[in-house]
Amino acid sequence: MKGATANGGCALSIFHMENRQIEQFKAVFEEAEAVLIGAGAGLSAAAGYSYAGERFHKFFSDFEKKYHFHDMYSGGFYPYESLEEYWAYWSRYILINRYSEAPKPVYRKLLELVRRKEYFVLTTNVDHCFQKAGFDKARLFYTQGDYGLFQCSKPCCNQTYDNEEAVRRMVKEQRDMKIPTELIPRCPNCGKPMTMNLRSDEKFVQDSGWYEAYRRYREFLSAHRKGRLLLLELGVGMNTPGIIKYPFWRMTAENEGAFYVCINDGEAFCPKPIENRALCNSEIGEFLSQLG
Repeated sequence: MKGATANGGCALSIFHMENRQIEQFKAVFEEAEAVLIGAGAGLSAAAGYSYAGERFHKFFSDFEKKYHFHDMYSGGFYPYESLEEYWAYWSRYILINRYSEAPKPVYRKLLELVRRKEYFVLTTNVDHCFQKAGFDKARLFYTQGDYGLFQCSKPCCNQTYDNEEAVRRMVKEQRDMKIPTELIPRCPNCGKPMTMNLRSDEKFVQDSGWYEAYRRYREFLSAHRKGRLLLLELGVGMNTPGIIKYPFWRMTAENEGAFYVCINDGEAFCPKPIENRALCNSEIGEFLSQLG
């Protein structure tokens, strides 16, 4: 695969997607035997999942008025007075960020791009947008969990539980920023309160589905690490670079047939040693539209 022309001699190169680079990407994409997508929070942000501003005010103005936080992320860490209030907040949060359609068709455009390729998705996102857009579940590895799953807060076992029915009922029946006490989700094994299956500490449950997805990911890497592999990194910042960004850089450096593409607002860059086999851009939605 032919690479982009780098700018300057700095350790990290930053690119802007021009027409020639779009055409180059198309050529690289056609040559690729497989595509490994690495997706971070920026991809969902491009799809319209804003955690602040108008969308936050629409669903959480009562919590903002009472507790004076101004975005959904901050609200998720607030020490609420009771589990009834905690789950009133989180049930709304899960409903709009896990069970509602994305405001913009970014994920569907991405699927149209790769559906005829041998592809796999590695993502730190927990909003299930890939499956909602129609991606094959067997080609997805959600490393950090899923808003759609509960786990024991202790945890007493490596078990997770689908939560859609419980979440919808909590949203429907909550009053005055509290759910009915009997709707507080509890572990069926030990009776402890449930929590979300999100990686934040050592209590994160990696269930059998997690390990099966990890196995499929390793099989994909084994099959394509030495071939013409396109590493397409979308919306990945420097919060947890060891999961996607650094491995993608390493795989590109170790495989002369690999090509690295990084699309991320404000953080589109790559190491100098791979800049001749890399393209970087800042706007995911525009990038995917230009490919159409």
